[in-house]
Amino acid sequence: MEDREDLNSILPYLPLVLRSSSLFWPSQALEVLKALAAGPDQSRVLSGELLFLAISDLRHSLSLSAEPLAHSAPQGYALFFDELISRKESRKWFEEVVPAMANLLLRFPSLLESHYRNADGLINGVKTGLRLLNSQEAGIVILTQELTGALLGCSFFCLFPLSIRGDKHLPTINFDHLFATLYDSCDQKQQSKIKCIVHYFERICAHIPVGSVSFERNVLPLEHRPLCISYPNANFWSGSIIPLCKFEVCSSGLIEDQSSGALEVDFANKYFGGGALRRGCVQEEIRFMINPELIAGMLFLPALADNESIEVVGAERFSNYTGYASSFHFSGDYVDEREMDSLGRHKTRVIAIDALCSLGMRQYKIKYLLREINKAFCGFMDQSKYHQYERLLFKNDFSGDKHDQVIKDPNYTNKNNNALRPFVAYYTFGMRALHNLDQVTEWILSHKWTVGDLWNMLVEYCLQRINGETNDGFFTWLLPSLPSRDD
Repeated sequence: MEDREDLNSILPYLPLVLRSSSLFWPSQALEVLKALAAGPDQSRVLSGELLFLAISDLRHSLSLSAEPLAHSAPQGYALFFDELISRKESRKWFEEVVPAMANLLLRFPSLLESHYRNADGLINGVKTGLRLLNSQEAGIVILTQELTGALLGCSFFCLFPLSIRGDKHLPTINFDHLFATLYDSCDQKQQSKIKCIVHYFERICAHIPVGSVSFERNVLPLEHRPLCISYPNANFWSGSIIPLCKFEVCSSGLIEDQSSGALEVDFANKYFGGGALRRGCVQEEIRFMINPELIAGMLFLPALADNESIEVVGAERFSNYTGYASSFHFSGDYVDEREMDSLGRHKTRVIAIDALCSLGMRQYKIKYLLREINKAFCGFMDQSKYHQYERLLFKNDFSGDKHDQVIKDPNYTNKNNNALRPFVAYYTFGMRALHNLDQVTEWILSHKWTVGDLWNMLVEYCLQRINGETNDGFFTWLLPSLPSRDD
């Protein structure tokens, strides 16, 4: 075990110790976990307040006391488990779920050892062991759902060391800020986010899932490499003669409810998960709440660079919800019935690509157009040799030109035969600025435009915006006969 490069890369970020080729909990932490596993008769943990004291004891046993948690975290745990859920729910949590979570953590060292024993044989010639997937290093990590649950258990008990995470541009991973912001704001969305997480633990503690989840960092090389697609320049797009693919506009519905087997694009923060474990509650954060196994990737996936994307395959959905942002509401259990592939992963593929935020007029400069187009290309293309799926697009709002954004995104879904994407389904969420998107895309496709045609037209439009020659939105500029509702 000591010689494993993958384990050595992630070990400083884990609460375990490696000794004589075996992984262990430190002895004091082991005793606290054993007491929690025995139930409240032995642990005396029957409230949120006492739960946080147990968390503090665990952290002290791991020498993490010098890394302070969010200021209001103790009050947040107490508020949720002692006041915001019913007495019946609270009793079940402390008598059944907490002991089961502790038992899962007691198995964590053996689960991780088993993971490394099996990691090298899952895909021929491909490393899949848990490790830091560093920036500019393409690679994949495949975890069992049981091991993923143990990792998230560590997050719930705030057991991951934090002091060196910033050096690697890693996002937050412990749940202290999630509970602290509940106490600080006490709003419905934060309560519902925690309900999703709690429901996940209730489910897996009642029945451990037996599948797998994979996390893959995709990289478009900045320099040319043989037999590899590299980061395209503007001339590459300008001269493309590839025809555009089918484009379907969906003015209603939710991306996660689609049943076509398509890939699902998460327009993400450059830090995987965004504000999922803080106050955030828009498209990415909601997806992380209803598919909590996505959170595990926050442990080992540093921030995305301009030429990178992340693909997660197999994250199971556990919760239903209604609303969005401040109206987000947990609405009960969800049973994920999607089929599994040969690696035991649910056939759910989530692609994380990040857009630049609030560029204003700078969004019309060629270098920013190129950045966004290549980011989408990196996410949409399939660089893997062991799967081939269609892609589904959802566009999040990063406060840019809605017409400009949507035209950037679909161009390259069928750029080459190895990365063929038969269609794009674009969920508008009923946004007023996109009310005539279907008319525009139908017109473009009816004229048999190529990728190069659309790119060149977009460049011309952006030059006119920069030079002050037009203030129209792209749709109206392209098709003046459309109703003018660009704002």
